[in-house]
Amino acid sequence: MRPSKVAITGLPVQLLLSPGAVLMPLRMDLAYEPDDPYAVRVLFTYPDTRRTVEWIMGRDLLAAGMVEPAGEGDVRIWPARTAARDAVHIRLSGLTGTALFEAPAEEIAAFLRATEAVVPSGTESRHLDMGALLTHLLAEG
Repeated sequence: MRPSKVAITGLPVQLLLSPGAVLMPLRMDLAYEPDDPYAVRVLFTYPDTRRTVEWIMGRDLLAAGMVEPAGEGDVRIWPARTAARDAVHIRLSGLTGTALFEAPAEEIAAFLRATEAVVPSGTESRHLDMGALLTHLLAEG
């Protein structure tokens, strides 16, 4: 039986003022569910508070950003190297501003490998409930 959810909790990330200039450490939780096979849910938690911010990004975008700059618009991801480790920079832009995060590449790569065990890349469409999707789209329209 395959797990219905894959998550990495407590993944340390840094909120950066600019590449290399740390503003504050945060926790980033990544979650992947076969019910939404194209998406990764990302939850940022501020230290010593219960305040969180959630983003949704494409699994393929996260994977592409591990090896080369990827994305446009609200989500951009690219590989980075610090003195201590290989990292990934994630830039998120919204109505109220832009945030730049640095995450450990090794832990994101492990998460992506785990998602492949749940839904291999290229088979995502087999996991979509088209009836539920159509109902949702019609209800919003």
